[in-house]
Amino acid sequence: MKRVLLSFILLSATFIFVAAQESTPTKKFGYLSYDAVLKAMPSYAEAQKSFNDLKASYAKELERSESEFSKQFAEYVDGQKTFPENILLKRQKELQQLMEQSLTFKQEAQQLLDKAEKELMQPVHQKLKEALYKIGSERGYDYILNTDNNSYPFVNNQTGEDITAEAISAVSK
Repeated sequence: MKRVLLSFILLSATFIFVAAQESTPTKKFGYLSYDAVLKAMPSYAEAQKSFNDLKASYAKELERSESEFSKQFAEYVDGQKTFPENILLKRQKELQQLMEQSLTFKQEAQQLLDKAEKELMQPVHQKLKEALYKIGSERGYDYILNTDNNSYPFVNNQTGEDITAEAISAVSK
């Protein structure tokens, strides 16, 4: 009797476990290389061109500023032996101010470039986000993974689908 009862309990537990396994839904997901899709977007190329043009403008201004400093420094060195002390002090102060202005401009330029890059890329990221939301909704995904930077060294192709090509197609329109 105890054996029958024990067998019945084990059989019931096995049945419950199998039923639970069968009723557990499999997660469906997509995955892609976010960077590959982003870089394939025409708006990404446009944003990068605008950013590079702006960066070149700042670089040109920095070069001009450094050239001006070098010129004044050379004049200071050349006249160091012939200038009266008060002119030497004045020139030193001018060089110090130029150097400080140059450093301030470099810092401000970097901050402005960072801000400009974010502003230029925001609509590009938004468009990609909307495309991924649409793809995910249409295909019934629970989520979409970004496989860049070896974040997911293994993805099960039986439950996940590579949507990189579809995402590129969607954002290239």
